[in-house]
Amino acid sequence: MTEREPAATGLAVLDLARRGRFAEIRGLFAPALRPLVTAETLQAAWSAELERHGAVSAIGVPVSEPDAAGVVAVKIPVTCEHGALTVIVSVHAGSGLLTGIQLAPADAARPVRPWQPPSYANPGAFDEQEVAVGSGTLAVPGTLSLPRRPGPLPAVVLLAGSGPNDRDETIGRNKPFKDLAWGLVGRGVAVLRFDKVTRAHPGEVAKMRDFTVADEYVPHGLAALDLLRRHPAVDAGRVFVLGHSLGGTIAPRVAAQEPSVAGLVLLAGGTQPLHWSAVRQLRHLASLNPATAAASQPALEAITRQAQRVDDPGLSPATPAAELPFGLPPPYWLDLRDYDPVATAAQLDRPILILQGGRDYQATVAQDLADWKAGLAHLPDVTIRIHAADNHFFFPGTGPSAPNENEPAQHMDPAVVAEIADWLTSPGHNRVDPGG
Repeated sequence: MTEREPAATGLAVLDLARRGRFAEIRGLFAPALRPLVTAETLQAAWSAELERHGAVSAIGVPVSEPDAAGVVAVKIPVTCEHGALTVIVSVHAGSGLLTGIQLAPADAARPVRPWQPPSYANPGAFDEQEVAVGSGTLAVPGTLSLPRRPGPLPAVVLLAGSGPNDRDETIGRNKPFKDLAWGLVGRGVAVLRFDKVTRAHPGEVAKMRDFTVADEYVPHGLAALDLLRRHPAVDAGRVFVLGHSLGGTIAPRVAAQEPSVAGLVLLAGGTQPLHWSAVRQLRHLASLNPATAAASQPALEAITRQAQRVDDPGLSPATPAAELPFGLPPPYWLDLRDYDPVATAAQLDRPILILQGGRDYQATVAQDLADWKAGLAHLPDVTIRIHAADNHFFFPGTGPSAPNENEPAQHMDPAVVAEIADWLTSPGHNRVDPGG
């Protein structure tokens, strides 16, 4: 298929599905994702929707929405004999290749409304300003949120999860990091959040064949900490690091390089190796629909082979990236393979707050949280809380968690925001000497 506008690509994919040409759809995916997609899985998912809703009777006008990573979500309303659905085809704006296909409820076709503040935010209680985090060609844009109250103030740097996230961790119509920032700043905490370097400079990062997870997080995390410490409204001895998902995994590594960090907040931070976490996540998703579980087996086998390749003692910088999860280069996996987040956190001797969603399948209570508990049990100031109804983004819900539950407009659990704010402002967390 020749390169075309994302909307035209989305309609072409839908046409291929209606004609049963699922192998051709698979061929339109980005090469790094192709091993995780099989024609059988695509066919099984499509057939299950047709069995539920009946044959397609009409196709509506697609709605195209770019996301934070340069990917356009093409939302196509589809009317069937007994119901309706939305086919969401994610197309990379630069290459025209597919990054995902989702069969969503009918109301998902509605254009994304502008983000609305959560009920716990008080926009009149703070100011925000744009800042640059880092220096040189890889500096990234960020937002500094400052309470309208006398300082010196406690402050926190937010580290987003995996992938080219923006400063708000935008997912669909939701912005969990903006929820969190506005919730915290209204309670007297200065907050700095920023676009990841993989979001702000994807072209430059793609040229860095030795790019590692440390390059992804550490330089900008340290620069953000320095920016906060130097701000006249901030108490330089009460600057914290908060990481979510992979950001939570790497937060101890950032803190280990900056003695002035007053403490850590880890939200759904993974401890299991990222490559095996990917296998676990795909297995969970396959289990959600028994009708397509068997068709998902080839994709499970493919990601398992890639994970095993990461563990292979023969992994070297010369290993083709196509043989590894997500198409990331070997140095990325070599660096991450040698990093132990729990052991790193255990050596910091700083207060740590760990929050976990009980319905989270990306970082789990049974594995990841259990590792944090066991490895940090000897430390005197570690607080661990489980929010049973929350998923990976700390959105409350019920039943097994699935990606499509992140589609409706919603906000981070207010209890989570309040707990973080109370912990960051607690007088029990003594100041550290910002001079090290």
